[in-house]
Amino acid sequence: MSGEDGEGGRPRGRAGDGAAVREPGAVETPREPGAETPRGPGLVETVREPGAVEAPHEPGAAATLRGPGPVETVREPGTIEAPHGPGATKTPRGPAPVEAPQGPAPVEAPPEPGPVDALRGRSVPVVIVGAGPVGVTTALLLARYGVRSVVLERHRDVYPLPRAVATDDEVCRILQAVGVYESFAAVSRPARGLRLLDAGHGVIAEFRRTERGAHGFAQTRMFDQPVLERLLRDALADRREAELWGGVEVVSVQEEEGGSRVRFRDAAGRAGEVRASYVLACDGAGSPLREACGIGFEDLRFEESWTVLDVRTPAAVRTWEGVDQVCDPRRPATFMRIGEDRYRWEFRLGADEDPDEAGVRALVAPWVEPAPGEEFEVLRTARYTFRARLAERWRRGRVFLLGDAAHQTPPFVGQGLCAGMRDAANLSWKLARVLGGGADERLLDTYESERRPHARKLILAAVATGWAMTGGQDRAAALRRAAVGAVCRVPGVTRLAGNGLAPPLRRGVLSAGRLGGRFCPQPGMRDGTFDDVLGPSFALVSGAPALTPALRPLAAALGARLVPAHGLGDGGALAAWLRAGGADAVLVRPDRVVLDAVPRGGREFAGIAGWAPLLRTGRAARTDVDARAPSPAEPFSPLH
Repeated sequence: MSGEDGEGGRPRGRAGDGAAVREPGAVETPREPGAETPRGPGLVETVREPGAVEAPHEPGAAATLRGPGPVETVREPGTIEAPHGPGATKTPRGPAPVEAPQGPAPVEAPPEPGPVDALRGRSVPVVIVGAGPVGVTTALLLARYGVRSVVLERHRDVYPLPRAVATDDEVCRILQAVGVYESFAAVSRPARGLRLLDAGHGVIAEFRRTERGAHGFAQTRMFDQPVLERLLRDALADRREAELWGGVEVVSVQEEEGGSRVRFRDAAGRAGEVRASYVLACDGAGSPLREACGIGFEDLRFEESWTVLDVRTPAAVRTWEGVDQVCDPRRPATFMRIGEDRYRWEFRLGADEDPDEAGVRALVAPWVEPAPGEEFEVLRTARYTFRARLAERWRRGRVFLLGDAAHQTPPFVGQGLCAGMRDAANLSWKLARVLGGGADERLLDTYESERRPHARKLILAAVATGWAMTGGQDRAAALRRAAVGAVCRVPGVTRLAGNGLAPPLRRGVLSAGRLGGRFCPQPGMRDGTFDDVLGPSFALVSGAPALTPALRPLAAALGARLVPAHGLGDGGALAAWLRAGGADAVLVRPDRVVLDAVPRGGREFAGIAGWAPLLRTGRAARTDVDARAPSPAEPFSPLH
């Protein structure tokens, strides 16, 4: 199941030609002459074939092709070319028309200030580098918590070609939090799940996904990434706490006492800067900020070159409304339906294979055989290198890595974009507590300690699926595939495997007790949604008739909402979940993960001694979220 993230999947042009002045201690982002950052869909890096050209630049636009032939060159959205070449329309050369007398020329409104002028002398809590889905979602979540941010993006507009196509119910819950789920649901479609097929397309195993998972949404939805990005940007435009500047290239980040100085160039080559308490690198798989921080990768030992075909056709396509993974070592493939008439195929082809029209039709023939003359429109064909790797560190001083900058995964379980969105949900509330809630700055260290092991598990699951599809032609490989089929025929195995790929967070300081690290479910309710009841901050969900005396002041210190588990109109689902977990009450974090639980018959939370000092529950929260964050616990050291 393809889950490509879009942050690293765009052409990486230069915003201007002006030379950057490098201050002492500053880190300049790498820009070798003529070099490009790999152009994969975020979780992978693209290997461009010599002479390859891009697909059409307008969202949804594509030439009708009979195979992956040349298509239009990508131009920045909004650019207009003058007529040229044979057949171009020329201005008539007859007598000049007589113009009517004109009054005084209208007074034009002054132009809007660009980023250089608008950000001059500014200091903001957070600067986000990269306006892909992870960067914009982070800005939206921070705005929800009252934290201002500036998003700087190299490109002027949303990159128009499809990359990520699948998301899960946990990410739908994040989209609900930022206010775009209803719009997203209208432009996406639920999928039935995943099937493993043999070379003859016989079913080895089937992992079904439900229409309503624990988070309250379909467990898998298929979508078009540019459409999602537009929804997120539209939502961001309505938030006064955030601003997005396109056509801006960040050239250096210099760490100073209490913050960082971010230098950039606009599209005209003008230099500007803005100060920030924290800088978030959401700038894709080839992240210049990660490279500038000197952070390398842990290689999880998977690298394969695949060809992706995005197609639009009204022809009858054989699909079960889920994802097919063809476990054929000679020709492994992935297929899925994305929209009403939109489909994606992924094939592992040889280095010398470059299918023409007939070759494309032969590849997709097991699913569709268009009649002669029937429309079969190839929107995009691209070759990607699927990799499995993790950044060795996710933080350097005040710079944090999110999304593809921190992790890249093969797309076989559809978790590339999902992992980045989880990064956004995890880090945003912690930044908000440090910046405006009186929390200890060490709280931010839990971002990497929670997210890195979690991302690693999902990447390894994708690698295992990839090896099941492509793991050789020897006798042992055949036996492995037969064993997979046998295990999956055990009653209940595929049902359990289909209940959700994402594991709980490992036990830690912010995930204590029996239910710690698990998500608080979102059951169906008569009116509204359960997350509306929980609110944007902490919530204390209690199944006991009354809170113990010690819990009320603790809830007040955290600003936690008190939520009884009874009388919610959920049919008793939440109270039953608490009983099954052996808890009288749970403390739910703003990202809906259970922080701690009060055991049945207990009086206080089991792990309070660990997390209370980090959250500083005894201190009054600050209301000025723009105040500069406290100095790091470790001595200041500039980036190198």
